[in-house]
Amino acid sequence: MKPTFIKYDKPLLTVMLQCETPQVAIGRIRNANMLGADAYGLQIECLKPEYHNPDTYKRIFAEMKNKPCYVTNYRMSYNKGKTDEELAGGLLELAKNGATLIDVMGDMFCKHSEELTDDEAAINRQIKLIEKIHSIGAEVLMSSHLYKFAPAERVLEIALEQKRRGADIIKIVTAAENMEQQIENLRITNLLKKELNAPFLFLSGGECTLHRRLGMKLGCCMSLCVYEHDALSTPAQPLLTNIKSIRDTLGF
Repeated sequence: MKPTFIKYDKPLLTVMLQCETPQVAIGRIRNANMLGADAYGLQIECLKPEYHNPDTYKRIFAEMKNKPCYVTNYRMSYNKGKTDEELAGGLLELAKNGATLIDVMGDMFCKHSEELTDDEAAINRQIKLIEKIHSIGAEVLMSSHLYKFAPAERVLEIALEQKRRGADIIKIVTAAENMEQQIENLRITNLLKKELNAPFLFLSGGECTLHRRLGMKLGCCMSLCVYEHDALSTPAQPLLTNIKSIRDTLGF
């Protein structure tokens, strides 16, 4: 059966890989496989440039043992200085060489403060890119990293626009700096489940650690986690062992 992020029995425990070399990535995959990882997220921007090639991608994907793989090719880290056109080409190469889910930034081809461009020419280019990725046989996630609290109306507006552009999975990252914002983000997660009619991943940073852990219980299609924390990993992402316990034992 072909790997997928769209159909699942439980929210997928997706272990993020921010590694400079394929050897480190492969070691973490092997360890996470033994701990019950459902999927992986390979952040290509963290790999040293000499490893940005089909042979390396295929070698890493093979270690995942037919589990779905989500890939990012963001503007940060080793991708600094690359054009969005170059990043888009990299995404197509990843799709051709075995990636399951391709992350298309919501402001690709025209930067925007909320990572969702409103430039019509850029939007049309995004739509064509998504169509190309689909034609290769891969799924598409569109991401908008706001890194600030946003009201429910704005979050839903972004989600519906990502869906309109052709994304299979919607990803929005906001923030919460106090308990009121944290509780509101939990409510917004439930709202997206009711209104969106599409798989989504709604996350928040700041002080809102509860939202990242409970989002999957309220409708998020996956949880982004890590096998272990190091200098490159995202501190807010919980350990696989901890989030697995929450998913499998905490009933609502």
